[in-house]
Amino acid sequence: GGQRQRLAIARALLTDPRILIIDDSTSAIDSATEDRIQRAINKVMEGRTTLLITHRLSQIRRADKILVLHQGEIIDQGSHEALMVRCGLYQRIFARYV
Repeated sequence: GGQRQRLAIARALLTDPRILIIDDSTSAIDSATEDRIQRAINKVMEGRTTLLITHRLSQIRRADKILVLHQGEIIDQGSHEALMVRCGLYQRIFARYV
């Protein structure tokens, strides 16, 4: 599963971009494949700016900086740990899936 996503990611990485934008890249992929792809992406992300747009909590937790959006507005930003302490919306979203 997720052949299109894997192919799109591979094409993007072949260009060796300084800035990488990944939009819900593993949404149609099973957990085992997602884990392999995420490990590869993490290696490639080193030394470059990466904007990761995702709903996958496993990916969100790894981010250096998380932006919390509500109705199109940024309502908070920070690390996973900081947001779990101070952002009620982030806490509620995360609690739903844990």
